[in-house]
Amino acid sequence: MPRIRRRLLLIASVAGIAALAGCASVVPVDVAPYATDPQCASVVLAMPDSLGDGLPQRDTNAQATTAWGDASAPVVLRCGVEPLGPTTEHCQSVETPGGPRVDWVVVEGEDGGWTFTTYGREPAVELHVPAEVADERSTAFVDQLGPAVALTEPTRSCV
Repeated sequence: MPRIRRRLLLIASVAGIAALAGCASVVPVDVAPYATDPQCASVVLAMPDSLGDGLPQRDTNAQATTAWGDASAPVVLRCGVEPLGPTTEHCQSVETPGGPRVDWVVVEGEDGGWTFTTYGREPAVELHVPAEVADERSTAFVDQLGPAVALTEPTRSCV
């Protein structure tokens, strides 16, 4: 009987550790104010499984969000952020090879990371690229988001 009990205890311990390890890979994200917009579900579901080598898609804990890369410094996308009005910030049109053009307002953060926010699309989409990622690779992977982001309604464009 003690042998069976030890085996059950070992199995329970291994299962508990595996469950905790699974939770550790979820990226915590703040939900955007308009994340309940039904279009956001379509946008997030259409996102690519990876943004290139080393940036696989990860689970998040918030509605209308997704992430890629290492959980300690993930690239995070949120749908349903506050749409931008007219701005003097840098607005860049990004052509998707064989696909749509999406306008992004690009802002460098104090931490060295970059935030890309769609311009002239509703619901608005935001992509944050942390400094740890931007320092190691190009942010050209933004074009891979075009087909999914193009599911939002264009209302205006960069000038």
